[in-house]
Amino acid sequence: MYTEDDLRSAVSSGAISADAADALRNSVRATRSAPAGDEEHFRLINSFNDIFVTIAAILLLVAMAGIGQAFTPDIDGPPPFAGAFVAAAAWGMAEFFTRKRRMALPSIVLLLAFVGGVFATLLGFVVLGFSGDDFGRENATLPGLLLAGSALLTAGAAWLHWRRFMVPITVAAGAGAIALTVVALVVTGIGPQNIDNPERIIIPMVFILGLAIFAFAMRWDTSDRERQTRRSDVAFWLHLLAAPMIAHPIFHALGVTDGGAIGLGGAFAVLAVYVLFGLVALAIDRRALLVSALAYVLVALTFLFDRFGAVELNVALTALVIGSALLTLSAFWSPIRRAIVVKLPENLQARLPVSAPVSAPVSAPLAA
Repeated sequence: MYTEDDLRSAVSSGAISADAADALRNSVRATRSAPAGDEEHFRLINSFNDIFVTIAAILLLVAMAGIGQAFTPDIDGPPPFAGAFVAAAAWGMAEFFTRKRRMALPSIVLLLAFVGGVFATLLGFVVLGFSGDDFGRENATLPGLLLAGSALLTAGAAWLHWRRFMVPITVAAGAGAIALTVVALVVTGIGPQNIDNPERIIIPMVFILGLAIFAFAMRWDTSDRERQTRRSDVAFWLHLLAAPMIAHPIFHALGVTDGGAIGLGGAFAVLAVYVLFGLVALAIDRRALLVSALAYVLVALTFLFDRFGAVELNVALTALVIGSALLTLSAFWSPIRRAIVVKLPENLQARLPVSAPVSAPVSAPLAA
């Protein structure tokens, strides 16, 4: 199986012409009766060697964490030397497996290990430097500022990793670190001692930041409407980050996360929101919102079936309804999406991913 990245590499190396690559793309579209974007491809595994290398890399990272742990005294926080060793090892392995071999799954794992290692290192040194003191007891502002600084430096490290290796998930990792920075700064500015219920502050902020990341993802998406460059992969991971940040606050407000009965009205509200998510997912041709909200709608449907007397079969009926609906949506995704997109304003249609096979070949940019 050849990916878009392989086609771009073949064109840039001169192995095939840009016209031949376009002809192959259009042939695949005609065979599937759908644009390539409707399949929402993203590169993960090319062969079993990707899994093999990933397992070996994880073992080495665990070993480096253990070695780093031996150099770190017992503290109430992440061991900084373990994080530093993991980050250094992840960068070193990325020089070969990401920069030279272009292996997708190992690159994703190594990026997450690098970003997590950098953040653990910074936070660990903060905790280590203040161990034994009244850190955060008399001055609640300092811990928040240091946490925000650690997250911001982690975002900077993600940016350096992106400049070096261009792994699509890196942008989402950096966006997540910046979101954490904003939350930490706002909470610190208000003052933790002035917040009776942190959820009332943090949950709305997560929702707003989720919308901001969603808008950022759409900027990447609209720059590659046919999803033939790395920009589409970047947008995929950004949508995957934004979706739970949007979905969780909404369903939290509806009472789904309280652990008790959500009530009949709440259950129907959950279903209505999920339908709205489905319409948005179809319009932008991304399934992340549907996946992120799936657990909440399962809870709502289970409650409804239980409320209307199907106590013994409520779980089975819920799985049957949701599974059948999602399979039907997947099977007829392209025609349903086209029916929705054509009803949108023309200026909006021009910015969304293509919703019908392209009649004339469009050259994909070589640079990602």
